[in-house]
Amino acid sequence: MLQQIHTLNENVYRFLALYQALATAVVGATLALFVGYKSWGLDAATARSGMIALMSLNTVIAGFSVMLIIIGVISWIDYRQEECELTDKIVHPGFRARPKLWNLFRWYETYIVAFIVTSTAFAWLGTVRLLLPTVK
Repeated sequence: MLQQIHTLNENVYRFLALYQALATAVVGATLALFVGYKSWGLDAATARSGMIALMSLNTVIAGFSVMLIIIGVISWIDYRQEECELTDKIVHPGFRARPKLWNLFRWYETYIVAFIVTSTAFAWLGTVRLLLPTVK
């Protein structure tokens, strides 16, 4: 049971690394499209559509990463409940405190999800406010 909890904790960092790598590549491709669409012979409408498609892909990647992290947190809570039930029987009742949702502000997963959501929002904001209006 403890090994499963440990694995869930490690998976969060894997999901964050996956998000960072893919988001960097997709946002980089968006910027490359913005910079090079004229020299590549693309018209403005195609460049705008491509940038929106790339940002949509970035949003899907972010959503998938957030979903995996939330599922991991739910699994962690379930394993932790089982651990508490087991220690109540073997050691004594109340040996381990049950997880409380109010403590979510102390969980690093909360801030990783906030980072993913915020960085995706800023990428969209930059694309919509700065890049798309200048593609003519």
